[in-house]
Amino acid sequence: MNPARMNVESFNLDHRLVCAPYVRVADRKDLPQGDVITKYDVRFTQPNVAHLDMKAVHSLEHLFAECSRNHSEAVIDFSPMGCQTGFYLILQGEPNIVGVSALIEATLTDVLNATEVPAANNVQCGWGQNHSLEAAQDCARAFLAQRTDWERVYA
Repeated sequence: MNPARMNVESFNLDHRLVCAPYVRVADRKDLPQGDVITKYDVRFTQPNVAHLDMKAVHSLEHLFAECSRNHSEAVIDFSPMGCQTGFYLILQGEPNIVGVSALIEATLTDVLNATEVPAANNVQCGWGQNHSLEAAQDCARAFLAQRTDWERVYA
């Protein structure tokens, strides 16, 4: 199978060849005013083999979005992948896997110490009942336990 090159970077990634969990640079953009933004693929589960529970995804999104900003002013966004295998972390600045891995580690440690999911209510969230702190913490714990593997994208 050799499809034509597509506009979306992840559509050009052979998901059969990657070995999750990992953190990789998925894209880098030079903006017109000279700023650089970098998108990281933060893959929690093996594509087409396993996926994260939606309540875990939703709660991790809230927790990471809130807690990561305590560690870095470069955080622009933390968004779940529709396939439920991971997230995209978008940061201002040049690619730096070592720095982003430290940010992820510190933030997921915060997730483990959290006592509630921030903004998990009907006022601040579009589906406030769809959260599980325990599920988010289980995912964070599993990802952190495999910290030494994050920089290895392919088996």
